[in-house]
Amino acid sequence: MDIVGKRYWFFGLSGLVIIPGLIALLVWGLPLSIDFTGGSLLEVSFETAHRPQPAQVVALYDSLGIGDPQVQTAGETDIVVRSKPIDDQVEFQIVREMEKRFGGTVTVVGFELVGPSVGAEVADRAAIAVGLATVGILAYITYAFRGVSHAPRYGVAAILAMLHDVAVVIGVEAILGHFLGWEVDSLFLTALLTVIGFSVHDTIVVFDRIRENQSIHRRLDYETLVNHSIVQTLDRSVNTQLTVMLTLLALLLFGGVTTRHFVTVLLVGVFSGTYSSIFNASPLLVVWENREWRTWFKGRQTSAA
Repeated sequence: MDIVGKRYWFFGLSGLVIIPGLIALLVWGLPLSIDFTGGSLLEVSFETAHRPQPAQVVALYDSLGIGDPQVQTAGETDIVVRSKPIDDQVEFQIVREMEKRFGGTVTVVGFELVGPSVGAEVADRAAIAVGLATVGILAYITYAFRGVSHAPRYGVAAILAMLHDVAVVIGVEAILGHFLGWEVDSLFLTALLTVIGFSVHDTIVVFDRIRENQSIHRRLDYETLVNHSIVQTLDRSVNTQLTVMLTLLALLLFGGVTTRHFVTVLLVGVFSGTYSSIFNASPLLVVWENREWRTWFKGRQTSAA
């Protein structure tokens, strides 16, 4: 199986997947939740027999002219609703309407306003978290592969594969956000950081086999050695990630509407991470080793000559 030999086909496929998402991101942008834009958070407690479904709470908010609420269940009795900013009078009206429609006693567990400045702080911290994760991954891989020649290449290749997965996830989020109304919230950032972890983990497994084979098969040229290492770890990589994806698929189908967005992002990211670890990260090492960028624009001239 010549995976490395077809590396430019796989690079092109990655581009075909990423470009539509980037176009959607430029045209539609990312719909941000109140975690970033600011808004209200209302948590209420119902008697178990009277707790409504999230869709019923959404309908209640819509009837009061408060659009796009995010409703989540908490425990067996509580419901948490994130919405656009509302004052104490509207909050009181919502609670009374809940008691009227759903029956029983409704107890306000907590009510708070999230200002735009708090949302900006969350965004800044998220960017810092991703940045620190990137630097940490690069430093760790460089140190772990210090016994191999050109160790920093492994760290850079892993980061590029990770950025591929980040681009895929953000692009898919822009598309789904436009058509399904999903918003970027703190759970999305959690899913994104989890995807980064899965992607780098799988990449390191392949890189580690390359390092081992360099000391065993010293006479092999680098491209053949990398391809051999990928094929050796292919079953392990696919089987490990397939187990995760099947679990996520079960959650997507049977886990309910409140976790659907989070699980979908994870599913897309894990699939992308498996692909990039096998078909992008290690072939990038070969491109770097051969310095193939020097012939990218001379290939046609050489063929003609």
